[in-house]
Amino acid sequence: MHPDQRLPLPYRLARPSQLCSCVVVSSPHSGAEYPIEMLAASPLDLLALRSSEDAFIEQLLASAPAHGVPLLAARLPRAWVDLNRATDDLDPALIEGVRGHRLDPRVASGLGVIPRVVAAGRAIYSGKISRAEAEARIDAVWRPYHARLGSLIAEAHAAFGMALLLDVHSMPHEVVASLPRPAPQVVLGDRYGASAAPALVAAVEAAFTAEGLRVARNAPFAGAYIAQAYGRPRFGRHVVQVEIDRSIYMDEARVEPGPGFDAFAALMDRVLRRVAPLGREEAQQLAAE
Repeated sequence: MHPDQRLPLPYRLARPSQLCSCVVVSSPHSGAEYPIEMLAASPLDLLALRSSEDAFIEQLLASAPAHGVPLLAARLPRAWVDLNRATDDLDPALIEGVRGHRLDPRVASGLGVIPRVVAAGRAIYSGKISRAEAEARIDAVWRPYHARLGSLIAEAHAAFGMALLLDVHSMPHEVVASLPRPAPQVVLGDRYGASAAPALVAAVEAAFTAEGLRVARNAPFAGAYIAQAYGRPRFGRHVVQVEIDRSIYMDEARVEPGPGFDAFAALMDRVLRRVAPLGREEAQQLAAE
């Protein structure tokens, strides 16, 4: 049996008792259910494989339904299927029968929809995998996740006349440490204005800065596939990618919650409380019309 078939769905969805926000929250890289086949085939141990995981982001966002916001989170890891890549982001260095013309830089570096490497460029596999295996993972994991993500955005848009997706990730502290000082603790990506209206990005930024966090925009992370595919500000569909410095809340070497985890989870609850009302005024105006 294919490992994915043991799971009823490749994601967890926590819905609010009542949908009262145009906001949707997603965590596509926090999945930590590693297939047995992957662990058996990889020369890397589990700790190394987890280095590319946005560990504990789902837990940090757990209060979203209490604010009327649905939370969608991956169950399987990014190292198995990267949900923030397109289905045709196939790496010829990993997948048999794929040609290597006009490669996206991310794919060329081993970070395609089926990743070849984890953090520090460490190879996940000793050799190649078949095209059939790659397509099976995409069908079992990528397509159901994106079908559900699309439906959540559509539901919010239908109910409120607009939708705001917060696509939440984490960034290794070594990336943060390489940035000019004072380095940001949160990076918001709106693809330089292409995936979300400026006023909404400013409101999300204000929710983080109100908690004393340093926030930057679009550098070094402007938003990847999810922001590009779903962000349509002209049509009332907005996406803001959120990157959070992992060192704030976790021990990166051990992939364990750090001593500041509970405090940061409470901080994220306050951020969600501030963000959840966005769009309600616009929705009330639409209803009056």
